[in-house]
Amino acid sequence: MNHPYGKKAKWALVSLCKGQKVRAVVTAEDTHGRTVAKCYLEDGRDLSAEMVKLGMAIDWPKFSDGKYRSLEVPDVRKKLWLADARQKGRTKVWEQFEAKQAQRNQNK
Repeated sequence: MNHPYGKKAKWALVSLCKGQKVRAVVTAEDTHGRTVAKCYLEDGRDLSAEMVKLGMAIDWPKFSDGKYRSLEVPDVRKKLWLADARQKGRTKVWEQFEAKQAQRNQNK
């Protein structure tokens, strides 16, 4: 919830799951002792895949072996990275990004 788009992602997940049973298949434990699982809706859809397709999540190869990377929406990694930089007060990153965008617009 402390990440950019955290609340939007939460509500997208609620929308996908509301009124359904979710099946979780435990696959691992992370370095912090948290359970890692693959979660599926009643109709068999993979919740991770659905969230990635919506642009609310990105592929995490450590646990997915890159399974979801091809489902990522264009530029989602840049969007989330820039939002994270803004949230953490890394304004220099934003200044550089905006300067590049302005330069691209001038070249059009």
